[in-house]
Amino acid sequence: MLSEVLLVSAPGKVILHGEHAVVHGKVALAMALNLRTFLRLQPHSNGKVCLNLPNIGVKRAWDVAGLQLQDTSFLEQGDATVPTAEQVEKLKEVAGITQDGAKPEGLAVLAFLYLYLSICRKQRALPSLDITVWSQLPTGAGLGSSAAYSACMAAALLTMCEEIPNPQKDGVSASRWAVKDLELINKWAFQGERMIHGNPSGVDNAVSTWGGALRFQQGKISSLERPLALKILLTNTKVPRSTKTLVASVRSRLLKFPEIVTPLLTSINAISLECERMLGEMAVAPAPEHYLVLEELIDMNQHHLNALGVGHASLDQLCRVTMAHGLHSKLTGAGGGGCGITLLRPDLEQPEVEATKQALNDCGFDCWETSIGAPGISVHSADFLDPSVRQALDGL
Repeated sequence: MLSEVLLVSAPGKVILHGEHAVVHGKVALAMALNLRTFLRLQPHSNGKVCLNLPNIGVKRAWDVAGLQLQDTSFLEQGDATVPTAEQVEKLKEVAGITQDGAKPEGLAVLAFLYLYLSICRKQRALPSLDITVWSQLPTGAGLGSSAAYSACMAAALLTMCEEIPNPQKDGVSASRWAVKDLELINKWAFQGERMIHGNPSGVDNAVSTWGGALRFQQGKISSLERPLALKILLTNTKVPRSTKTLVASVRSRLLKFPEIVTPLLTSINAISLECERMLGEMAVAPAPEHYLVLEELIDMNQHHLNALGVGHASLDQLCRVTMAHGLHSKLTGAGGGGCGITLLRPDLEQPEVEATKQALNDCGFDCWETSIGAPGISVHSADFLDPSVRQALDGL
């Protein structure tokens, strides 16, 4: 059992192209968003397990001795199966979670306990530890915050229990695990996602684990070769929406107008494939004209998504405001509000970027200047960690 403090982080995700079309068997491209979730694990010998989630106001502690006495044999087959409703109920009892079990706070606690008990139960005794998780990602915005949480949790617990080696090297700010270790992290991150979402696609946890860019089609997920990091503005319109309702509305439009909607979906698929080809070229030798093609693809996809009926006045406003600054935007994820992305070309002057951000903030939106194509789950050296992240993890 490792005795040193572990610091890990995982990225969020955005869908670059292919949202909604992916439900109908088309290709989607997902990219790792460099707004990250950070986890600090501090081993102890005080007989307690403490979980601290400052973003959502959760502070919980359990006696290790009490958890040790619980019958957790129901987790035996936890390696790759969907936890049954009965297992989830038993876990809620162990966690002391009452009626609020379906709220984000309850689900985050449940996912932690599930991973802690499943991964650590092979140890002679359950370990005492303090875990703090702090995120730059807004929750419930379709940006993969729960998958980043699950990936961090899986990586830290597997490393502490020495199921996988700690890849951290002296004097290096961030290190990554070997492929076979990442596969194990991804498997457990998916299990954590199942506790939170029931039946997730596996895309979000794969993006958090592997980073970069992923192609997703009919359940098959593969990494793109050495994708470039692209600078973007990420904007949250803060307009709430239901993914389920939006997916159902596209399906009903497809049934009502098959001759119209089928070609739209085929066309969105072609946009994803063309973007994948562009990113491949850019990985070898990026040129200014590549960015012009990416901008055209963004515009075309946004119009297609509007034609599918998943646009929103707030997203139209986002596109108008950025277009006034010569920038190109589209919705990302379910649409109907939610978030949008704006591509920032490398030749953009910073004052222009700042003016665009200000204009978006003036609309009442939240806006981040960040990048996509970020590294996946990583372990950090405390000396190199951004002071603001350190302060957040220290609860200052």
